[in-house]
Amino acid sequence: MVVLGRLIERISPKRALRHAIRLCDEGRPDDALALLTRAAKAGITDAKYRIGLLYLQGAGVPLSRAEAVRWLERAAGEGHLEAQTTLAALFVNGLANGGGAGHAGVTTDRLFAADEPSDPDFASALEWARQAADAGSAKGQALLAYILTCGPEAMRDAEAAHRWYERSAEAGCPEGCLGYALSLAPRTNSEDGRREVAMHLRRAAEAELPSAVYLLGVLTEQGVGVARDPDVAAQLYRHAAERGQRSAQLRLGLALIEGRSVAQDVVEGESWLRRAALAGDAEAAAIVGDLYVRNGSLPPNYAEAAAWYRRAAAAGHKAAARALGSLYLTGAGVVPDDQEAARWLRVSATAGDEASQADLGNLVLQGAGEPEDAAKIANWFQAGAAAGDLIAAYNLGMCFGKGVGFEQDDQQAASWMRRAATGVTNAQYVYGRMLANGRGVPPDLEEARSWFARASEAGMADAQVALAELLVNGRGGPRNPDGARELFERAAAGGHSGAMFALGALYAGGHDLPVDRATAQQWFRAAAERGHGAAQMMLGRYLVGGVGSDPMPEEGRLWLERAASQGISEARLDLSALTPRPMG
Repeated sequence: MVVLGRLIERISPKRALRHAIRLCDEGRPDDALALLTRAAKAGITDAKYRIGLLYLQGAGVPLSRAEAVRWLERAAGEGHLEAQTTLAALFVNGLANGGGAGHAGVTTDRLFAADEPSDPDFASALEWARQAADAGSAKGQALLAYILTCGPEAMRDAEAAHRWYERSAEAGCPEGCLGYALSLAPRTNSEDGRREVAMHLRRAAEAELPSAVYLLGVLTEQGVGVARDPDVAAQLYRHAAERGQRSAQLRLGLALIEGRSVAQDVVEGESWLRRAALAGDAEAAAIVGDLYVRNGSLPPNYAEAAAWYRRAAAAGHKAAARALGSLYLTGAGVVPDDQEAARWLRVSATAGDEASQADLGNLVLQGAGEPEDAAKIANWFQAGAAAGDLIAAYNLGMCFGKGVGFEQDDQQAASWMRRAATGVTNAQYVYGRMLANGRGVPPDLEEARSWFARASEAGMADAQVALAELLVNGRGGPRNPDGARELFERAAAGGHSGAMFALGALYAGGHDLPVDRATAQQWFRAAAERGHGAAQMMLGRYLVGGVGSDPMPEEGRLWLERAASQGISEARLDLSALTPRPMG
């Protein structure tokens, strides 16, 4: 080591630098460091730059961005263009740890600390990039243009950025070619201009810039500035995807899943979408979630879907937020949770998704959500209703009717519900109820019948039952037991337990229809099995008394007990009558 030190002392600083560069090229940075230090002490700027690179790469020395910045600033301050552009890039990416031009140095306790990325320092980046750009560095010009395009609002200057990108591109800098193509694209409408955009993208793509390869694929797929060729576009997407470009990974994944210009391979396609999603692409994460919900080539997996929807929703993807909210509403893949559903629906609704606004509104009307949600949804619905949205008018009517976001106002509720009823089935039913009960409007059973009929024709089971009840009792028009039975049957076919109970009552007698107690018992049972308390009581009575079938007192008692547990007082009386009294 002593001999080596003496040899280094005899070598001239310039020769030491040349030898150090050769050692670095041979992969021997440990041996190069002493030579670089000798050259740097002699005042050779390039040696200081190269020592900075060693610290930046952790080659021959412990990795330390702070120490790298210290050496790079020394070289940059002496006019070294590569040091200036490297510094500017570090500051843009928040990797310079608060150095900056004129930085006095770094204390020893931070030299070898773990360097964590910090916020970008655009002011320092701008200073170093401008020095490099003014001195003719093509990379510095591209970096300066980027800062003027994407930096803080007060720093932006699109025209100056365009000129710097153009100069950088003319010098053949790949980053300049990419930036100039992006800057030129929205400025041109001519075919010549589009061809120029494609030309610069091709130059950047030839330098293996992944974003340029991807964008050239987009132009090739669409035939903009180049001949349209979906097969070549797919190859470009794959090339960029393999180099980590997440938008290309998304496009390639979709192409593989759909078999578009490539052999269909759902598994590989899903793998590329996952990679894009893990790299931060919210759309890719949402699509992966969709893949696990749909009953396609991949088996449904709602828990997996929820995880991907959550990733996309957390990044602000409103469709994924709504999908995740829906999973919490239904309990598919997650534990049912109205509050969690409201949370994610709120994300989507706040982003302007009208369906999520309606879903969140329904939750708030049921008592879920946060206190401030009521005012928000009321404002959303009011704005939509004023613009002529009938669904918003329906929801606004519900808000007035339940006092959500407004003082309860039945007249306003009826007014908005009437407006919505011209095209919304639920509103037709609710407005019919308001007319039948005289809530917010004068009672009018005849008109209530007409609104129930409209909703009934649209297939709404509740409206079918409501209209059938009016027909049975002759309210709002003539009695029509046969018409009522038909409506009840339509609703029962859709699983409406109230309609099933009503059919049992019709067949039990007293409604101008043939009595058929066996059929009545069947309908009571169907309704009872769906939890209808009154049907459970009637089925219990039929079974105990042998009405419509042989007596089955034990099963009958069980149904009466179920009805009693639901608060049916008559069922309790029936059970008391069945209990033997003690002797005495």
